[in-house]
Amino acid sequence: MTQSADVARDRVIIFDTTMRDGEQSPGASMSLQEKLELSKILEEMRVDVIEAGFPIASNGDFEAVRQIAEIVTESTVCGLSRAAPGDIERCAEALKPARRGRIHTFISTSPVHMKWKLQMEPEAVLEAVTRSVTHARNLIDDVEWSAEDATRTERDFLRRCVEAAIKAGATTINIPDTVGYSYPDEYAAIFRDLIETVPGADKVVFSTHCHNDLGLAVANSLGGLNGGARQIECAINGIGERAGNAALEEIVMALRVRGDKLAYETAVEPLQITRASRYVSAITGFPVQFNKAIVGKNAFAHESGIHQDGMLKNAETYEIMKPEDVGQGATNLVMGKHSGRHAFREKLKALGYELGKNALDEAFRRFKDLADKKKHVFDDDIVALVDDALASGADRIQVKHLRVIAGTGGPQEAFLTLTVDGEDRSANATGDGPVDAVFHAIQLAAPHEAVLRLFQVHAVTEGADAQAQVSVRLEDEGRIATGQAADTDTLTASAKAYVNALNNLFARKEKSAPGGRVASGF
Repeated sequence: MTQSADVARDRVIIFDTTMRDGEQSPGASMSLQEKLELSKILEEMRVDVIEAGFPIASNGDFEAVRQIAEIVTESTVCGLSRAAPGDIERCAEALKPARRGRIHTFISTSPVHMKWKLQMEPEAVLEAVTRSVTHARNLIDDVEWSAEDATRTERDFLRRCVEAAIKAGATTINIPDTVGYSYPDEYAAIFRDLIETVPGADKVVFSTHCHNDLGLAVANSLGGLNGGARQIECAINGIGERAGNAALEEIVMALRVRGDKLAYETAVEPLQITRASRYVSAITGFPVQFNKAIVGKNAFAHESGIHQDGMLKNAETYEIMKPEDVGQGATNLVMGKHSGRHAFREKLKALGYELGKNALDEAFRRFKDLADKKKHVFDDDIVALVDDALASGADRIQVKHLRVIAGTGGPQEAFLTLTVDGEDRSANATGDGPVDAVFHAIQLAAPHEAVLRLFQVHAVTEGADAQAQVSVRLEDEGRIATGQAADTDTLTASAKAYVNALNNLFARKEKSAPGGRVASGF
């Protein structure tokens, strides 16, 4: 379904925060190269603003923002900053190469945040708003100001803060629902009140930023539009702090499908949605739930006989949009060991992947290896092996060899060789079951203090020869990292997933500032 052409539509700015708020999801981690690749995908999607990171938080974040600012030419590149002068200056420095740059500065405004987090009086916060926005505006033309925990802020004080930010030169005013506390009508009313009562409100763009603690992030974001907001901050797959952010794909498709009631439009190219979703899932190690709207495996699946009968007669009986509209293939065609490179490349395009030569060569090699083990290779198999390759392409530690002795007689023992920074390290260990033995062997070959917090296995497809997809979550000194891997051998997939999580954990440690990563999130 498409928007009706006779309705005048307001343009909505899509602000993606996958690489900033999204990466703050417990366990999510992205390398510099992964962020650079994601920024290209977002620009190809025609996302308006890409929030690339929090430059003061770590050297890794600073470098990510700086390098993304160098390669992105159409989208605005944004960096986050607290109200402190050092934060703002560090952010401006990272954004220097940007063709279009934006400093996004914030401070808490709710009573609970001011008392316990900032330990500042309201008047001091108000002064900080003026001071920080003025400083940022002296360094760059495009400045966004956010009132952290705005939906729990006293309304009169929120008005005063917004007015101060506008007077100081802010061009965008963000009213975040930081803890996912609001609901659509209430959130819309906040925007209406600010736009109607604050002097200069007609000269700026108002923005939403909604968290999903009560499952209302997308609904609240759309409510904000109805209240007068014209920018929505969101993330691919809805990832973010705690329960996550408003999902970009749901926002974009809601506006497209319900154009009869929502008189707004975005510049986002929806055909790139599935590609972006799968890439983010692969590099963060966060699987997309099967019933996830728009991008989930079951989003366009029909099992009920009544539904299938209706679909065969007319797809519109049970589908309000087509899978092709968001870059999902309409079929699940089988490939095998006789399929060639060209057919494989076309299949990847149909599944939403655009790989460079080296990545394509590696994915094709893995496909051929899989086709030798499985009679039929389905779309889900290909998605799993490509995601596995993307997740482990530049890992410091890789699984070279694994042999496991298991069975009822015991003991279960694993013989393992890892390649660590180019050096082979071997170990063998016993355990309470074969998986435990494998993980103990990894501990010996690559010593670490991380604690296993999650171990999950599911079959990618049906049948005894199905690939096992394993997810592992590790925690060390408060840092959490997730890893994923797929293989027809469940124990091999388990070893690779554990090592992938370990690599992600090491990466998080390396890019953290000496004093620890600066916390943010609204």
